Amino acid sequence: MAAADKSVITCDMEGIIETFSSGAEAMFGYNAQEVVSRQRVSLFSPGEIVLQNLNTWLTSAVKDGEYVTDTVFIRKNGDEFGARIRISPTFKGGVQIGYCGVTEELSEVVDVPIKTATKIIRWLVITRAPFLTAALTPTFIGLAYSSGVVGIPIVWTHAILAILGVAFLHLASNVFNDYFDVKNGTDAANSKYFVQYSGGSRAIEMRLIDLKGTRNVAIGLAIAALVIGVYLTSVVGTGVLVIGTIGLFLGFFYTAPPIRLVARHGLGEIVIGLAFGPLITMGMHYVLTSAYSWEAFLFGIPAGLLTTNILVLNQVPDEEGDASTGKNHLIVTFGKKSAILFYSMFWMLSIAVTVWLGLMYGKPLLNISALVSLMYGAWIISYMRKHILLRTLVKANVNTIKLQIVATVLFALALVVTW
Repeated sequence: MAAADKSVITCDMEGIIETFSSGAEAMFGYNAQEVVSRQRVSLFSPGEIVLQNLNTWLTSAVKDGEYVTDTVFIRKNGDEFGARIRISPTFKGGVQIGYCGVTEELSEVVDVPIKTATKIIRWLVITRAPFLTAALTPTFIGLAYSSGVVGIPIVWTHAILAILGVAFLHLASNVFNDYFDVKNGTDAANSKYFVQYSGGSRAIEMRLIDLKGTRNVAIGLAIAALVIGVYLTSVVGTGVLVIGTIGLFLGFFYTAPPIRLVARHGLGEIVIGLAFGPLITMGMHYVLTSAYSWEAFLFGIPAGLLTTNILVLNQVPDEEGDASTGKNHLIVTFGKKSAILFYSMFWMLSIAVTVWLGLMYGKPLLNISALVSLMYGAWIISYMRKHILLRTLVKANVNTIKLQIVATVLFALALVVTW
């Protein structure tokens, strides 16, 4: 094959395409204007191959200077073809700045076996299951409040079913949000997201699932949550269905028209703070007592505020794409640098409420959760101030997720541990 027939593509460390040769245009069917600075190189590969092999390819390329393999690629029209790709790292001033891929089309069929583990990971990506901690930690707080503060014995069959119901509701909301972000054009407009942390799952873009399949998965998850909710309603009370329906409503209309809460200049953030904290803790308490409790609601506030900060930071890299499609959340409304202010406000309020609850209910160990949150959060905010407009901000996103997990787990333990 002549050199002119080869595809040469370079990308940065995040996979965002920087150069796209005429051979690449002929091979893949895109023109350079469509993809340069707009798309990632994963666009050209089946999603399961990306999930299974890309990290190994890139690691080997850096270690050995280059990596050569036969794989399957996809043209713009959806046709798959076998090809040989040679991947090598690119450098500037002795520092790696990205990768270069040189591709030759093969006449023979290439088969890339997909492992069972990859198929499982595919569903974790589609549902964004790793983010379940945002919903599960408040369930533990709800149980800890009921047991450690009120002294109610836990009916574990009801508690486990409630936890499953919350998980299904969260996953359904995730998938519905991806569905509407694709329909609304938000995902297509956003090329600056942080992989794995913002910009949605990208499952449709990676061809792990299509738009119709996404909708059906979301409906299936919502039905699973409803089945659990109906059963618990029959044995506990109608409050289960009431609270669960409110949670589903907020999750669905977070991105779904005509309400589209995320576009309401901060209303979306308030909704997330309520849904991923107070609503869950009150719901868990209701499952155990058949009674609403505003005290249980209060105990969920710190968790909800910390989860809101995850959302606030995730909005920063997505700001331009979100703004172009009317997704007018706090960061679109007030600018990227406002994330520091809002993050600080939510963080300080979560600490203040935690300390107040410890004083009011005789739970001094809550101060440990508050202290950890104070030190960890202060470091994150300091980091944000230096990196708020840089791609290195992703480190703050990762640590905000860790802060939410650590602080809420310590919070729950403080409610059940006595000294």
